[in-house]
Amino acid sequence: MADEVGSLYTALEVLIAMACCLGNLLAIWAVWASRSLRQPTFCFVVSLAGADFLVGALAIPMAVLVDGRLMTSFHSCLFLSCMVLLLIQASVLMLLAIAVDRHLRVKIPLRYRRSVTQKRSWTAVVVCWLLAFVLGLTPMFGWYNHQTLSEMESTNSTTLVCRFVAVIPMTFLVYFQFFGCILLPLLVMWGLYAHLFYTISKRLQKSHSTCSQSHAYYAKERKLAKSLVLVLVLFAVGWPPLCIMNCVTVFGGNVPLVAIYIGILLSHANSAINPIVYAFKVPKLRKAYLQAWRKCTPCCRRGVSHSTESKESSSAVRSQNKLDYSESSLQTT
Repeated sequence: MADEVGSLYTALEVLIAMACCLGNLLAIWAVWASRSLRQPTFCFVVSLAGADFLVGALAIPMAVLVDGRLMTSFHSCLFLSCMVLLLIQASVLMLLAIAVDRHLRVKIPLRYRRSVTQKRSWTAVVVCWLLAFVLGLTPMFGWYNHQTLSEMESTNSTTLVCRFVAVIPMTFLVYFQFFGCILLPLLVMWGLYAHLFYTISKRLQKSHSTCSQSHAYYAKERKLAKSLVLVLVLFAVGWPPLCIMNCVTVFGGNVPLVAIYIGILLSHANSAINPIVYAFKVPKLRKAYLQAWRKCTPCCRRGVSHSTESKESSSAVRSQNKLDYSESSLQTT
């Protein structure tokens, strides 16, 4: 029975990994190829898609390996397990960066255009990844399962069957990763989005009778914020079940293996769902998806000409000019 459950789990992980790689690779390509999406916010969206892609390309294969399918040294097993944690932390920090970016865009719209440039946004992305490396590799600096290492030393063993829970202590997963690195940022993000929607509602009411351009600007911001907050909601739904099961284990409870597998699959599936959210909820990304798909489809390549690119460029210029006018009108609100 356990072997059948393990085989089913592995098969589902392979399917999720393929969906993660294909969907997020399309998202990255679509943003990179579309001139209208070269904005600071989409720098963070691309980085989040990159983290989700790496979940499919690296984290899921590693998660399968550290489920008792590999004989390795203690520190090699520990490193593989930490890489899984690192990519989780990168996703959390990218979601936090997106929330801060949207909050600044609504709170200080006039200074935002001058202060938040693409260069500074990519710098923030690099800082987030460096912080993810530090937080994700924390067990390598001493917060690992010393009991497993002591047992290996007492038996003069140099290898072990690599299992995630054998090298990463549950106290780390609960107190450091869940409470400190997932739950706390999630609470901050919920607070930022709550204040964001409150601010937008107030300014929509104020601008409704004074400036139609300002009203259109804030309505557009609210629509995009709703789409991005859905990504946060899905993350908040996908990860807590596994974290709660870890809490139950720390406090003396017993969690069935099937439930743990379901929790792991839910957390990984979250990375495959994000590109679908982008396609259905963000019109600019949906349009970029279609353009990218036409370019990679042989029967449609001939239909994509230089005129299409010029239309996209002129459309981007028109929308940018309209945005500039909208933001200048905010001075009256």
